[in-house]
Amino acid sequence: MVFSKTLDKYPDLKIIVHHFGGIVPMLEGASARLDQIGARTSDEDYAALRKSLKKRPIDYFKQDFYADSAVFGGEGATIAGKMFYPLEKIVFASDCPFDPEGPMYIRETLRLIEKMDGQRRARAGVLQDLERITGSVRE
Repeated sequence: MVFSKTLDKYPDLKIIVHHFGGIVPMLEGASARLDQIGARTSDEDYAALRKSLKKRPIDYFKQDFYADSAVFGGEGATIAGKMFYPLEKIVFASDCPFDPEGPMYIRETLRLIEKMDGQRRARAGVLQDLERITGSVRE
């Protein structure tokens, strides 16, 4: 999506990636490689593609994607996701009913959100969920 320039063409497109973006937060340090794409290849003009993007590739991940909080109660994954994504880009999710106990993933996800450095507003922002992103509220 980044290198296809879809996000440049549709800046209001809202994409939610699952499980705090998967491996993306852990690879933030390797993002410099994306800034060099095309420097060592000759079969395609990737350098021109990279230069045609409106921002650094890693910034698309941080600024244009929303990440859900469903990480099966994994505290390390939650910490990495919270450090990588801006708070307003985190959406509550739990993967329920696909857990062994039933409500365990919900309970553990809420517990991890409650540990968000004691920031009441931060927790409330995550729990606002899809209504905050889509602007639709059910009555």
